[in-house]
Amino acid sequence: MLPRMVDLPVFDAVVYRTTYPNGKIYVGQDRTNSINYFGSASSVLIAADFSPEQRKSFTVTRDILWQSTTATRAEINSMEVHFILTLRANDPEVGYNRWPAFTPRTVPVD
Repeated sequence: MLPRMVDLPVFDAVVYRTTYPNGKIYVGQDRTNSINYFGSASSVLIAADFSPEQRKSFTVTRDILWQSTTATRAEINSMEVHFILTLRANDPEVGYNRWPAFTPRTVPVD
């Protein structure tokens, strides 16, 4: 029996954080570690945060948070979700990830 596609090892996979000039982040994965890939964040969400003047010139950074040459797709997906939640990249005040859905945590009042 052949392994399922999701369980096959992938070459040089990374989970990365893209940081925009406003400090907001996007966490994603790239299973090829392409130097030219900056993710699939919503262009509409990002554009709403920048004026036409700000859009003329800006710098975006990409940091590798985790890397593997042996991880399965399931492991890569798990690490991506881990970093999205840990860094709160799905909180609209912090980042551009919209999945998994952000759930505000309430702090009990004494």
